[in-house]
Amino acid sequence: MTKATATKATATKATATKATATKATATKATATARAGGRRDATLLSTASEVQGRMLAARARGLTVGFVPTMGALHAGHAALFEEARRRADIVVVSIFVNPKQFGPKEDLSRYPRPLADDLALCARCGVDYVFHPSLDELYPAGFDTKLVAGALAADLEGAARPGHFDGVLTVVNLLLSIVQPHFAVFGEKDYQQLQLVRRMVADLRMPVEIVPMPVVRDIDGLALSSRNAYLSAEDRKKATCVYRALVAGQDAVQRGETDPGAIATVARGVVRAVDGVEVAYAAVRDGRSLKAIDKLEQPGRLLLAVKLGGVRLIDNGPLFPDARWKP
Repeated sequence: MTKATATKATATKATATKATATKATATKATATARAGGRRDATLLSTASEVQGRMLAARARGLTVGFVPTMGALHAGHAALFEEARRRADIVVVSIFVNPKQFGPKEDLSRYPRPLADDLALCARCGVDYVFHPSLDELYPAGFDTKLVAGALAADLEGAARPGHFDGVLTVVNLLLSIVQPHFAVFGEKDYQQLQLVRRMVADLRMPVEIVPMPVVRDIDGLALSSRNAYLSAEDRKKATCVYRALVAGQDAVQRGETDPGAIATVARGVVRAVDGVEVAYAAVRDGRSLKAIDKLEQPGRLLLAVKLGGVRLIDNGPLFPDARWKP
């Protein structure tokens, strides 16, 4: 080896060592910050700010995790943040109430926006950045592009809320383009939404992993949801019938029932037994594609939507022919 070649090799090795040390230092700093307890997240309001920070993080070899939300955060969201924190060096949460996913009869202005409380929860969960854009920041004058959800959005929530999933996919695609995370965490409570996002990511060849998280429930089984805040104390008690219906459906499967219609009928009966609660739908579907099935022969999904006191609640749970569901 010539002297020049040796010098170049030494320099290359030194550069690689320096890069490794930089990542190790950054990772150590992140771990130290996590261990130090509460640390306020950095609030960002523009796409350019987010893109600049994330490009710099990725250039340093750091893993970026992302959780998109509409705010009104609760323990269910916290579970998503904590999973992102466990997997990533940098955690980004977006808070944006997306008007494009609200229908004309849905009260956008009524949706809660407790930003101070949301930021406090993000801090407790070790979130690094909160992206809280204005409406004009995400949808500036002249914005004229939208995604149209396919066949997967044709029924269930899609039938009840026309155009809803078009709005969801449009904003999720936009946010993923801005943040450019290595992965994004979504809860299974909005199960149809989760599958549509997965479909979009696969179809558009987007370089991001979608990480699902199980439904987080209150002690009485009610799925945590921002919409629960709309329930009166009496309706809050009645709403637990949704969870009982899911359990009844799984119990039917454990007894050997494989007919999707019969399983849905069992669940529907539990809800209808509660005065003032209306069943919007009860359906058993393939657990991955959400396609209708003739017989439950592999893991499926029981999906429910109910209305009570003017509030629409959705929930779902897995159906396993060969194992007890443990929510």
